[in-house]
Amino acid sequence: MTAERSLFHRLFRFQILALFFLGYLLLSPLALASVSPVKSPNDPNEYRYLELDNGLRVVLASDPAADKAAASMNVAVGSGNDPKDREGLAHFLEHMLFLGTEKYPDPGEYQQFIRSHGGSHNAFTAFADTNYFFDVEGEFLEPALDRFAQQFSHPLFTAELVDRERNAVHSEYSAKLKEDGRRLLSVRKAAGNPDHAFSQFAVGNLSTLENTDDNPLRPDLIEFWEQNYSANIMTLAVYGPQPLDELETMVRERFSAIANRSLTARTHPEPLYDLAQLPEKVTAQTLKDSRNMTLSFPIPSQRDNYQTKPASYVANLLGHEGHGSLFDVLKRAGLVESLSAGLGMDTGEHATLDLSMSLTREGLARQDDILALSFRYIDKVRDKGVTENRFDEMKQLAVIDFRFRERSEPMREAMRLSSLLRDYPPRDILSAPWLMERYAPEQYQAILDRLTPDNLMVWVSAPAQPEGTPLFTNWYETPWQREPLTVPETTDNQLAAQLALPAANPFVPENLDLVAGNTMEHPVKLGELDGLDIWYARDTRFNTPKANVFISLRTPAARASARSEVLSQLLVDAINTNLNAWAYYASLAGLDYSVYPHLRGITIRVGGYNDKLHKLVNRILLEFSDPQFTTQRFNIARQQLMDGLENKAKDRPVQQTSEFIQTALIDGTYPVADKLAAAREVTLDELKAFGRELVRQTDPVMLAHGNLTEASALNLARQVKAMVLDGRERTTVERSNIRQLPEGQTRAVLDVAHQDTGYTLYLQGNDTSYEERARFRLLAQIVSSPFYEEIRTTRQLGYIVYATAFEMLETPALGLVVQSPEADAQAIDQAVQVFSAEFEGQLTELDDNRLNREKQAVISQLLQQDRQLAEVSGRYWREIDRNNEDFDSREQLAEAIRKVTLEDLQQTYRKTLLDRERALMVVTGKDGENQRQILEQLRKRGPVAP
Repeated sequence: MTAERSLFHRLFRFQILALFFLGYLLLSPLALASVSPVKSPNDPNEYRYLELDNGLRVVLASDPAADKAAASMNVAVGSGNDPKDREGLAHFLEHMLFLGTEKYPDPGEYQQFIRSHGGSHNAFTAFADTNYFFDVEGEFLEPALDRFAQQFSHPLFTAELVDRERNAVHSEYSAKLKEDGRRLLSVRKAAGNPDHAFSQFAVGNLSTLENTDDNPLRPDLIEFWEQNYSANIMTLAVYGPQPLDELETMVRERFSAIANRSLTARTHPEPLYDLAQLPEKVTAQTLKDSRNMTLSFPIPSQRDNYQTKPASYVANLLGHEGHGSLFDVLKRAGLVESLSAGLGMDTGEHATLDLSMSLTREGLARQDDILALSFRYIDKVRDKGVTENRFDEMKQLAVIDFRFRERSEPMREAMRLSSLLRDYPPRDILSAPWLMERYAPEQYQAILDRLTPDNLMVWVSAPAQPEGTPLFTNWYETPWQREPLTVPETTDNQLAAQLALPAANPFVPENLDLVAGNTMEHPVKLGELDGLDIWYARDTRFNTPKANVFISLRTPAARASARSEVLSQLLVDAINTNLNAWAYYASLAGLDYSVYPHLRGITIRVGGYNDKLHKLVNRILLEFSDPQFTTQRFNIARQQLMDGLENKAKDRPVQQTSEFIQTALIDGTYPVADKLAAAREVTLDELKAFGRELVRQTDPVMLAHGNLTEASALNLARQVKAMVLDGRERTTVERSNIRQLPEGQTRAVLDVAHQDTGYTLYLQGNDTSYEERARFRLLAQIVSSPFYEEIRTTRQLGYIVYATAFEMLETPALGLVVQSPEADAQAIDQAVQVFSAEFEGQLTELDDNRLNREKQAVISQLLQQDRQLAEVSGRYWREIDRNNEDFDSREQLAEAIRKVTLEDLQQTYRKTLLDRERALMVVTGKDGENQRQILEQLRKRGPVAP
């Protein structure tokens, strides 16, 4: 929703700036091997860059405190490498590499090993890259790497699996046929430069991956692998608790076997757009009720400019949301809902700078006014926006962010490093996203000079079909139209007069000292202040001068009815809208906030550098205490809410089955139809009255956690009391419950407009005890991989297939989920029943070693190390919501898992999967739709026993 809220925090929002350092090519492997990446002063890890004899470039990260290890292999090959007669082949290869190697021929062995050792794995295919990644318990990194490396050196490409897996790719294609993201991407491809590889179909399906005697797929797959995959265009990141020497030994022994075919990553010299056609507008039809417009300007590739970041400098100005910004003026005029700016696509030869907006209905009707005003603002930036003071402020914030950077989970770190190593010199892979080495006005101006009306492609999407006779995209059948564009020279002068460049940021942190005192084991209750429970924990374990504050205004009025839920959402919208222009500066300076409704009321959360945090809290409380409403904003917000509710009927089938289960069983939720009816009826006067009365009765609670003193926490509590709670009546708002299913199986059929069948089998536990939760967690762990292997890989029933612990509000459950383009609900359920019956035998044969291994896998995920302050804060806040003042829910559940016996597990399995003692099967189909009837029956049920 923001315009690169912090250019550095949101760097990956528009894809990593895959930037290339020319001097790097001139360095010898020996010189590179001696380079150590520049790391944040707050980063305790050790790093090593090395290049194997086969040309594979590797970065190693040793984190002795990590409980998880991870690896990521980035291959500089993507859908842009697909042969024209085999579209989707790169994506198909990504699938096939998981399905057996010479050393590990069983196609499910890799997944089972990773899953049984507390990890996860996946991959993605982009235009110019394919990235494979996994994480695992730290002590099992070496055997996991052994399996991982084999995928790139000795894949089998088993003929039977080649034919089978193409069905999985087709299922992936089919599952997203009615998703606007894929449909609009197909328009981008159709309307772009037809000579550019980006125009090709990237996913693949049964047609493009044809496998017949006349056109066999396996030889083409192997040829593609041999002609495109090579160690010298791969970059590997390995992250683990082992010392660097040990990590290096693991890598050299296993990854040196990858063939070096001395390939060069493919380049794309063609422009992304047909420049002779510009300026041009392309309009496409969406299925969901949403309206968007993007101004896309072709510019040169920015990969060489990562040390000065001209595109980010310009985008930071264009996408600013402060008072007088383009976004602020357009939103106050009721024309846009969000605006963002940044690099679109960068192929290494060409790039685009994109200014994207979500439009209101009026905004869609006034596209010309938005275009004209956008160029007035661009002119203002061009004339007066390039200043050294502005650069200095951006650089200062970048330096602070890098200085106090917190590590994310190992798998995310590995993915980041393998991707960055593809395009950055080894020395800069850790620091490159934050580097702003010098003020470069000539580079900023060069980009601004490209932002002209005659160098513009405008993309518009809306529910209405384009005028005239539309074109239709291949494979997705999306209606679209193109037309020459004339940008109006005149604009609404009243709006133009409101435009202003950003002022200096008053939230740049100045005091970055850590408070004195040790980190507290868990929060302590400081007492009550006029009914406000105050929880506090000093925490400086991550060496960052940051804090998080949560203020929950729990009130019975928030979820008393579907109508009150709608009013709560509209109230929150008004508060956020009123705050945005002022608080945007805070977000750029490393502070973030959210005001959100939930089952018990409304919560205010503020986090980031604690130096100016109190100012932001104070302003949010001020808005909350006296929210201002306008007729224009009310009408827009109400329409947006109705659009969102109506769009739920167009979600993918398994999303709708899951939504049904949650609505039916969570006390305090309401059906979409009821909320939609309420949204159509509420008035502005009703919202104003609701805002006044919402906290008339409250059950408030606050948590202050991080780099804060006890005195500062108490001062924040006094602000809450004075500005929001003074004179209010105190009450108690209990937690919501989960309704208990009736005995036996309940079957609900939803009428969903999608060609795929959705199937979710929700199997509920008997109570919310730690013992029952432990049994279901362990059962989900053990069933997950075999279920996927049988239903997805062997039977090929669909792309979306998984078994998961479907726990809601501490009520244990097992969820079995399938979305199939071919099978109906009856066929899916029959396959699930067969699997359940056959797997009982495997469960019986489970020995103690395997059972203990699976237990440890669950426990390792449950007790995974906190790596950022926000993770700890969120965990504490959830414990406060549970009324667990010992803050030990994880530990109690882990201990219960340790005590589960095989007999316990077998008994739970029989009752749950075989007998389906308390089951809710929700499927999609045209026949026998009964969702309202079943919904009403279930919503009358009592809660699950504690």
